[in-house]
Amino acid sequence: MQKQILGTLGSSVLITSQILGQSTPKTLTTQELSGRVNTITTAVPFLLICPDSRSGAMGEVGAATPADGNSIHWNVAKLAFAEKKSGAAINVTPWLKQLVPDIYLYYISGYSKISKTQAIGASLRYFSLGNITFTDIVGNTTGQFRPNEFALDLAYSQKLSQTFSAGLAVRYIRSNLTGNYTLSNGQATKAGTSTAVDLGFYYNSKKFELNGKKAIATAGLVFSNIGSKVSYSVQRDFIPMNLRLGAGLKMIIDEYNTFGFYGDINKLLVPTPPIYLKDSRGNDSINSSTQEKIITAGKDPNVGIAKGILQSFNDAPGGSSEELKEINYSVGFEYWYAKTFAVRAGYFNEAKTKGNRKFFTAGIGLRYNVFGLDMAYLIPITQRNPLQNTLRFTLTFDFDAFKSQNKDEGKPSE
Repeated sequence: MQKQILGTLGSSVLITSQILGQSTPKTLTTQELSGRVNTITTAVPFLLICPDSRSGAMGEVGAATPADGNSIHWNVAKLAFAEKKSGAAINVTPWLKQLVPDIYLYYISGYSKISKTQAIGASLRYFSLGNITFTDIVGNTTGQFRPNEFALDLAYSQKLSQTFSAGLAVRYIRSNLTGNYTLSNGQATKAGTSTAVDLGFYYNSKKFELNGKKAIATAGLVFSNIGSKVSYSVQRDFIPMNLRLGAGLKMIIDEYNTFGFYGDINKLLVPTPPIYLKDSRGNDSINSSTQEKIITAGKDPNVGIAKGILQSFNDAPGGSSEELKEINYSVGFEYWYAKTFAVRAGYFNEAKTKGNRKFFTAGIGLRYNVFGLDMAYLIPITQRNPLQNTLRFTLTFDFDAFKSQNKDEGKPSE
């Protein structure tokens, strides 16, 4: 019973914030802006949640890390540089466990190299938001529903040279938060859908000498979730279009020991909420001729996709200093012993006025023949953080090793 109540409460909060908070431009007063609290909200934010344990243990870096079964999420261009011919991964993340016990993110992905220079891949991301109970204005139960969201990807990656590749992923997104429930004000709701693309670029240098050791430098640039707006009723909202830039350095100490250092920066390509003029009662002032809210700082966020992307670089009400605060950064470290055991750590930072996500991460990885297991743990800096105790689990599959194992088993014994 307690689980149902908590799940209902937590899911209701999440759904209300997504449907109402994201569909209405955020209103700020000058006094509120002086504290620079001005977060950017979008529809379907589950697309930005780190799905896998490897990157999750390294501060959520991924644009320039080595290719693996989860590369479609981080940088689709990496697939062409995958060392294995094919691979797959299954990821499970219990989400917001401090608030709600039944929210989970599932991510299944895989790839196959169709030539030495080309690779294809696919992935499915499913986000279950637990259980929600609908009630009428006096509190009578009118229905039950389990909100869910998913995204389906198809990907292609091509080497353009020995050290450079590009990739494209096409994404279908569906977000069903209400089950077509009619709100108390009579407004009908529906599932939101969108289509989007990821465009990625990846640089993987040849081995070179660095302090007497072999090294490989990497870099990545990704434009993700570039696509149409989502509508749950009438208002249409931006999806989390994002720019990710990363770099990395892999040091091969000897045949057993390898170190990797990686870093990413991220920026949402979505308009920043402006400041609206207030009347004497504290309500938004309306322009009598246009019937629109009067903006005193910033720019109108109700624009098209292309204009919204360009506008996102210079529309913060606080000017360039606020624009810089909209850039998140993360750094990560990975150590491999004999390509069998890995230790990872990282740090993620977001400005206090843009969401205040600040946390350390740690994790381990094991590889044994065909299978691999990765785990990651999130350690927030602030107390009573809803992301506290977040665990991620990843099971990987190496199909090359599976085929090799079958061939060895088929050989006659001597």
